[in-house]
Amino acid sequence: MKIIGIGVDIIDNKRIRASIKNKNFIVRTFGKDEISNVKKILNKTNYFSKRFAAKEALSKAMGIGFRDGLNFKDIQVLNNNLGKPYYVISYKVRNLIKKKKKVKNFDLLLSISDEKEYSIAFALIQGI
Repeated sequence: MKIIGIGVDIIDNKRIRASIKNKNFIVRTFGKDEISNVKKILNKTNYFSKRFAAKEALSKAMGIGFRDGLNFKDIQVLNNNLGKPYYVISYKVRNLIKKKKKVKNFDLLLSISDEKEYSIAFALIQGI
């Protein structure tokens, strides 16, 4: 297995706290499952901040940022039953990674964390 992309992003949670007051921001930035899952979360600011940072980190790992038709909603960040975060990507993202990184198969790895003021995400694209 070979690492073919890494990305990291840190965000000031105050920025997201202000943004999520606007429902249009939430709908434009987060997927249906991410929005649905927030209902169970007490700290909605940090929940959305970590996911925003994770989307930014993956776009950096891809080496393109949010261009070439890539949208925030093309990437979702969910958690398994043990709380481990993982990416759910659209067909468009899958094809962008294959094209930009010249691979047929890959895994996406993600680590996210937060404190009172900041959230951080680290993304890794691994060729298989």
